[in-house]
Amino acid sequence: MSGLSFVDVCAGAGGLALGLEQAGFEPRLLLDDDELAVATLRTNRPQWNVLHTDLLEFDPAEHPVSYDVDLLAAGLPRVKSSATVSRADSRVEERLLEATVYLVHAIRPRAVLIENVPGLAHADEYQRFRDFACAELTHLGYEFSWFVVNAVDFGVPQNRKQGVLVAVERERAEAFRPPAATVREPRTVGDTLGASMASRGWPDAARWAAQADQPAPTLVGGSKNRGGADLGPTGAKRKWATMGVDAHTVGNEIPGPDFVWDPELGRGGMVKITVEQAALLQGFPESWEIVGLKTARYRQIGHATPPPVGEALGRAVAEALEGAWAVSAAG
Repeated sequence: MSGLSFVDVCAGAGGLALGLEQAGFEPRLLLDDDELAVATLRTNRPQWNVLHTDLLEFDPAEHPVSYDVDLLAAGLPRVKSSATVSRADSRVEERLLEATVYLVHAIRPRAVLIENVPGLAHADEYQRFRDFACAELTHLGYEFSWFVVNAVDFGVPQNRKQGVLVAVERERAEAFRPPAATVREPRTVGDTLGASMASRGWPDAARWAAQADQPAPTLVGGSKNRGGADLGPTGAKRKWATMGVDAHTVGNEIPGPDFVWDPELGRGGMVKITVEQAALLQGFPESWEIVGLKTARYRQIGHATPPPVGEALGRAVAEALEGAWAVSAAG
């Protein structure tokens, strides 16, 4: 069968939705509370039904198109570690997780996909949420799997681990298997960005690409409350420095023919990654346009689920649903 349907909450820049589309799913409804993310979705897929609203205020009764879908998908804002529990908004992300589970009551999808921090799948500090999800979803007749995926295993040139919950209706659950890696050798930053770095005539592009011979560290979008864009925390910046990249900021343009690349000179002698290049490192196609100013665009990219990961997860869910239907039809 084909044309599996999904609803995507907290859809962001559309990485998860794009991956699900590539896996054969058709969106019934996408929603996000960020105006620029909504603009990004509408710019790239004007035919998609995109709603600008907060998940905590979303009432599916007002949007009956969300009922009777195959999949409820949620690439939610990252829940914070225990180090941030004193923050005034430290519960917002947990409330979104809980709201997604409660939404299952209303729309009763055949499967549920929630993607978040890797610790969500196994760390003690998230046990309360796992217990909550277990109680609610088991009561509704779902069986579920918790597991961790790394984007680098699916052709994304980035070490980016994600904790995933997949819940499937009990009669279909036995057919579900977490996705297996789709690549044997990880793609490197140099492989991915070499042509881009050379596009304005920079003569050192090939030499730089040879040194950038590993996947990128996890790109971090940061919050709206932070300042300008950078490529991540201190450890990530050190990793980028070994590839001759200044990760303290995001570049405005690709190096030109006169740029002197000499990392021994410090940050001034290093290249900067542009927003468009960050999107490539996140697995977005070149044609995907991110709307907004530089920092806001980078934030959308850093928060997104890499589309190849979304596709792999979507294919795994589709195989479970379609396999169960095939067995049912044969019976």
